[in-house]
Amino acid sequence: MGKSEEVYASLVRMIEKGELEAGVLVSESGLMERTGFGRTPVREAVQRLARDHMVRIHPSKGIEIPAISVEDQLKRLEVRRVMEVLAVTLACERSTRQEAEVMSALAITLDGHHDLDEYSETVRQTHELITVSARNEYLAEAMAPLQGLSRRFWLTHVLDVRHEIAVGSVHHRQILEAIAARDISKARESSIALNDYLVEFALSVINSRAPRQAARTV
Repeated sequence: MGKSEEVYASLVRMIEKGELEAGVLVSESGLMERTGFGRTPVREAVQRLARDHMVRIHPSKGIEIPAISVEDQLKRLEVRRVMEVLAVTLACERSTRQEAEVMSALAITLDGHHDLDEYSETVRQTHELITVSARNEYLAEAMAPLQGLSRRFWLTHVLDVRHEIAVGSVHHRQILEAIAARDISKARESSIALNDYLVEFALSVINSRAPRQAARTV
């Protein structure tokens, strides 16, 4: 992994976890200080983040972490749903025996108890393993930002952490088990079920806002 890729991965995690706050402008030098890397890899990483819709660059002003909306999340999920069905199909067909064994082990890990950080990292590993196993770098490059933005939305809005981790773990575990067994039908079904859950979660965010908005209009 090159320096710019390391910076990119580090900044993605900071953005997903809210360590870089939405709506706040940060400077290139500030990101250099936060990551410990020099100007060139930070600049390259920021340019990539901008292409992935994770930051907005305002010349002479700074780098903005954009707010996330339910509407944008639902649009992302429309695309992610189709891509992930393709990814799990290819992973069933192309994964190696070793990758299938790692998936089985990761599925067992998802049965354990996790805090939010541990769960988030396990989900990240799950997505990365599936896309690597699909053996299509174009698909992997298209999926990574969609999944990262979706994770950020989920982490920003999760309220009942224990419940949501339990539900999400079941979906991810079923996907991994199906791919490890090379069961294409089950893998596709489980992938769609995960995306259905994410849509329901996004819609629940709208519903949770409604009482507060109504109260302000009274």
